[in-house]
Amino acid sequence: MNTLPTLPPAGTPATPGSERPAAFLLTGSFLAICRAPRYLEELTRRGLKILLITPAVWREQAESALREAGHPAAAIDAIAFVEGSVDREGSFNAGVVAAVRGWERSYEIIGTYAAGETLVEPTGLVADALNLPSPGLRASRVCRSKYLQRLHLGEFNPYSLVVPPGDRAAADLSGVPFPAVVKPATRHSSSGVQTVTDAGQLAALVAEYPEHETVLVEEKVPGQEFSVEALIQHGRIVWDSVTVKQTTDAHAETFVELSHTVSGAVGLERKKLLAANKCLLHLLDFQDGMTHSEWRLDADGHPKLMEVAARTPGDGLTVLYHLATGLPIEPEIIKIALGETAEYPKATRHARQVYVEHEPGILEEVSVDWPGVSVEWAGEGDLWPEVPVGRPEDPPTLRAVFVQKEKGSYVGPLRSSEDRVANFFIDAPDSVALDELEARVRAAITVRTAPVEPAG
Repeated sequence: MNTLPTLPPAGTPATPGSERPAAFLLTGSFLAICRAPRYLEELTRRGLKILLITPAVWREQAESALREAGHPAAAIDAIAFVEGSVDREGSFNAGVVAAVRGWERSYEIIGTYAAGETLVEPTGLVADALNLPSPGLRASRVCRSKYLQRLHLGEFNPYSLVVPPGDRAAADLSGVPFPAVVKPATRHSSSGVQTVTDAGQLAALVAEYPEHETVLVEEKVPGQEFSVEALIQHGRIVWDSVTVKQTTDAHAETFVELSHTVSGAVGLERKKLLAANKCLLHLLDFQDGMTHSEWRLDADGHPKLMEVAARTPGDGLTVLYHLATGLPIEPEIIKIALGETAEYPKATRHARQVYVEHEPGILEEVSVDWPGVSVEWAGEGDLWPEVPVGRPEDPPTLRAVFVQKEKGSYVGPLRSSEDRVANFFIDAPDSVALDELEARVRAAITVRTAPVEPAG
């Protein structure tokens, strides 16, 4: 049964004469969890009640989804909406604790997982209190704070300067090497991250952030960007993999991610990144869960950490791992959260997600000239159709083309992940075939926008 709001009064007992039903606590964006329905399917298959804690901004969409026949949200037993803001540290913690306290007498929570960035820290606090598998207190806190990552993970730091809110005006920026990167400490999806090339531009940009935000100023490490994904259980890596990334910083001042390639890194690069990530996990004392860390190799080939997250990677990386290995990764994440033995296979194919760049304006049309494939208009708040998964011996294949904006809406410059318009998924037996396929698909896709007439 779905109830909104769902929190019973604190202290409400379970039904007299019955045991509390076993429940699993999921936290994160309502949309992101519904777009990854295998979490819900796996928990339902096990007969567990599903409790969801999500930021209050999702209330209206959740209420609408629960009225929609066949929506994945129907599997959720109870939802709590918590107030907070990603640019204010710890602002969700009290709401999450209150939600769990309200559920304690009605449910026996036997597992929990933060499927999105925003609620990683309070989920770790709850798991620690309930003695449940989790990344651990250090990892849960440090992975939500870019400046704490610089404190704990110094071996992998580029030059970095922390500018606290109260010291903004007095901060000594004279030692910053250029080009530099300025980033807010607690946001995600590349929001607010920008390159600066001189002292004047740096001072002006630092002054633009809200007064309550901590800001980091860091050396820009040039070159290829990577991420490392890992499943960890009882402090041991049970699976890890390197993803090659492309971002807008190659031709702009921003760092919006434009492509991800699984099985794209080989040889010495891969060995260095996996070794660095293993050391990073040890420094974090990471216990149970999944990590997504972002790296670059400096001019000497040393791994430099951009940031690390204690949760499932975003965008379509879980889809890419499904395409590359033939198996979904979400069931293994649930196993780890429940203390069951997890395993996951190595990739047998190369898979890539590509975001197509666009001209700002009114979105008129997105089309693809490809046999058997049509554009799926998923919209900003809708569910994405499942991407079909092939076999290891398949030829290079275009699997899907998605549009995540509404037709007729204004689409602006790429300043964060939310500004992207369309993407496609491809896979192939080797990297050369994958590159050739990407070029062909790019030539077959058209994103048409209309210029916006100036006001007046």
